[in-house]
Amino acid sequence: MSEVIVVTSGKGGVGKTTSSASIAMGIARRGHKVVVVDFDVGLRNLDLIMGCERRVVYDFVNVITKECTLRQALIKDKRQENLSILAASQTRDKDALTPEGVERVLGELREEFEYIICDSPAGIEKGAFLAMYYADRAIVVVNPEVSSVRDSDRILGLLSSKTRRSETDQAKVDEHLLLTRYSPRRVVDGDMMSLQDVEEILGIPVLGVIPESEEVLQSSNSGIPVILDLDSPAGQAYDDAVARLLGEQRPLRFVEPGKKGLLQRLFGG
Repeated sequence: MSEVIVVTSGKGGVGKTTSSASIAMGIARRGHKVVVVDFDVGLRNLDLIMGCERRVVYDFVNVITKECTLRQALIKDKRQENLSILAASQTRDKDALTPEGVERVLGELREEFEYIICDSPAGIEKGAFLAMYYADRAIVVVNPEVSSVRDSDRILGLLSSKTRRSETDQAKVDEHLLLTRYSPRRVVDGDMMSLQDVEEILGIPVLGVIPESEEVLQSSNSGIPVILDLDSPAGQAYDDAVARLLGEQRPLRFVEPGKKGLLQRLFGG
């Protein structure tokens, strides 16, 4: 039985595409067949973060309009044989996505893949709505700041009322919170919302907490999902999140401030 998992948020720039790439890679590394689909028509960043931008010949819209077959458009990841990528179009607008076309393509993907990760655009426009409409599970990516949390609360409302599951009285979309760019020390200093604050407002279970880390940007610029860097806290945190997504129990890490070294205690910082 395949699952469609949407990675979504209310606000842009919170790390959805970075998270989609790492989650897809992490699931594939555990032996599951995975495809990650870029719904951000007109922009297209997933292929850059996955390091396959030069291999894009056909895209998601080409498949929807039947200008090519799904097999022609899928790109196999060179590092992980269980992982494939379906890129977005850079030359079309979001009206090229139709409910019928998206449903047909997802139906074809369900026949071949165990997990279909939908990398949603931010907000509530057409691409974001179609990315979440057919979802079985949702990963809501949030930064620990008021605007991101408020906008994500709106997304939770749509997940509970505007998906196929809600319209057909099926079990509700299973929702997970992924908190990104988290700095326990900034929380202590009062510059950032705490994990507990975000949990209390949104009221959904925490899948993972991704620490603020330079490695995330470096990995994205190199076309390497950060989950492959298991020496970095961010890579470890994404690995933990994938494990929890697949049913493992793991304690949350990177939610408490680390102890300051001697020089930091003496000179501050």
